[in-house]
Amino acid sequence: MNLTIAPTSPAVNAAAPAASSFEAQRAELDDRVREALAMGGEAKLAKRRAGGHLNARERVERLLDAGSFNESGMLAVSAVPADRARSPADAKISGTGRIDGRRVAVVSNDMTVMGASSSAVNMRKIARLKESATRSGMPLVFLGESSGSRVPDSLGAEAMAGAGQDPQQYCRRREIPWVSAVLGPCLGSSTWYTCLSDFVVMRKGAFLAVSSARVTSLAIGEAVDPEELGGWKLHAEQTGLVDLVVDSDEEALAAIRRFLSYLPSHAGARPPSLPAAEAVAPDAEKLVELVPSARGKTYDMRKVIAGIVDEGSFFNLKDRFGRAAVTGLARLGGESVGIVASNPMFKGGAMDPEACRKVSAFLVMCDSFNIPILFLVDTPGFLVGIEGERKAAPAHIMNMIHAVQLCSVPKLAVILRKSYGQAYINMGGGRNSDEAAAWTSADASFMDPQIGVSVLHGIQREDDPERFDQLKAELARDTSAYALAGAFGVQAVIAPQQTRSWLIDALAAHRRERNGGIGQHEMRAWPTYL
Repeated sequence: MNLTIAPTSPAVNAAAPAASSFEAQRAELDDRVREALAMGGEAKLAKRRAGGHLNARERVERLLDAGSFNESGMLAVSAVPADRARSPADAKISGTGRIDGRRVAVVSNDMTVMGASSSAVNMRKIARLKESATRSGMPLVFLGESSGSRVPDSLGAEAMAGAGQDPQQYCRRREIPWVSAVLGPCLGSSTWYTCLSDFVVMRKGAFLAVSSARVTSLAIGEAVDPEELGGWKLHAEQTGLVDLVVDSDEEALAAIRRFLSYLPSHAGARPPSLPAAEAVAPDAEKLVELVPSARGKTYDMRKVIAGIVDEGSFFNLKDRFGRAAVTGLARLGGESVGIVASNPMFKGGAMDPEACRKVSAFLVMCDSFNIPILFLVDTPGFLVGIEGERKAAPAHIMNMIHAVQLCSVPKLAVILRKSYGQAYINMGGGRNSDEAAAWTSADASFMDPQIGVSVLHGIQREDDPERFDQLKAELARDTSAYALAGAFGVQAVIAPQQTRSWLIDALAAHRRERNGGIGQHEMRAWPTYL
C-alpha cells in the first residue's frame, strides 16, 4: 500500500507555539529547582565539607531511607523582594520520607542560606508540616542549626504584630514523637523546638542558647565563652536538655533512627516489636557476678540492665545528667520497654533532684507513647542535705511520684538489694507497679538499719560496737525479701538469674489487651522541663 503524509492541519500548527511555551516553562522550572538545590552556593558548601559537617540536604538524605524524601516548599523564598534571589527554600528544607519503612516528617535548617534564620515564610513551612505530621500520625524530626530570627525583617512593631498568630505554636500534647538534633549554632526556633522535643541529640562543637555569645556579651557587658553559655557539657551534664552527645552529624542521624525504632509513630499505636525469636538473651549467670551481695559495695547498674534486656538493645538516655538514676529504652523479648533504675555507682544510688527530674521526664515520654516501664531498684532513698533542699528536692520527689502514679502503661519492679523510705514508693513499690519481685538479696525498710540505730538510740558504732551491732540486728530482722513477700509487698522472690524470664512473663500478663495496649495519656501535656 502506498502511504502519503497528509499536510499539517491548521489545528496542529496552532498547537506548536503552546508546546514551545510548555518547554520554556519546564526549562524555567528546572532552573528554579537547580537554584534551590544549590542552596547557599558552592563556596559555602565547600566550607562545610572542609569543616567535616554535612549540609542540610545531605543530612536529610542520611537520615531517611534512600529515595524516600518528598520535599514540601522547595521553591519557597523570602517574603522580602530584595532577598528572594538569595533565599532558596527560604533556608529550611522540609518534607516527609521514611525511616525503616515508616513515614516521618523532617525539617532541616540550611545555614548556607541567610544563616537558616527564621522568617514569615519558613515558619509557615514548619507550621504546615507540624499540622500534617500530627494529623497523619508520623514523628517529626528537627535538624537544628540556626542563627535565630531574621534581622532586620523581624524588627519594628509591624513585624512583631505578625508574630504569635498561632496560639498553639508551642503546645506539646505528645500526639506524635518529636526529635531534635543540635548540629551547629541553635538560636531562635531551633532552640525552642529542641526544648519541646522527646529526644535531643547534640554534636560536640554545637551550641544551644537563647542568644548568641556575641549578643549576650553586649547585653551583660562582659565576655562570654560560647561553650559555657550553650555547649554540650552544659546541656548534657547540668541542664539535662540533651539526651545524647555524639561526635559527628552521622552519629546524630543514626541515633535519631535508633531512638524512633523503639517508639510508635503516634500515641494511638503500640511501639513496634521485633520477633521474639530474634531476641538474644544475655548470660543470666553474670548477674550474680555484677551485683555484690554486700549492700555497701557499689556496682554499675547499666551493666546489670545490659545483662537482662535483649542483647545490644539498651539505649541509654541522659547518661551524663542525674547519674544516680538510669533511664533508657530497650527491648525485652523483642518488645520495647522503658528502664528506670537507681545506680549505686553514683551517690550510692541515692536519688537527688536531678535524678528525679530525669526520671519524671522519661516517665512522661513512655506513658505518652505506650511504652511499659521496668523499675530496677537499689537505693538507700533520696539524697538529703542543704544543696538538695535549695534545689526544691521535696517538690521534685513529689513530681516524680505524681508521674509514676499517672502512668497508665504496664509497670513492673524488681528490688535487687536496697529499697528504703519514700524512694521505695517512687520506684514502683506497693501498688505503684502492676507486679513486683525481689531478689533473694533484697532489703526493704523505712531507712538503713545502720542509720536507724543512730536516729533511735543516739549512738554510733564507734561508741559501742557490740551494742550497736545488737541494735542494728534487731532493726534489720524484718527487712528481708521474704518478710516483704510475706506481707505481699512483692508478688515473687526470685534469684538474679530468673530476672529476665520473670519480667518477660509479667510483661505479657499486663499488656492492657482490653484497650489494645494504649494508655490514658494523662501526662501528654506535662511540661517538657521542670
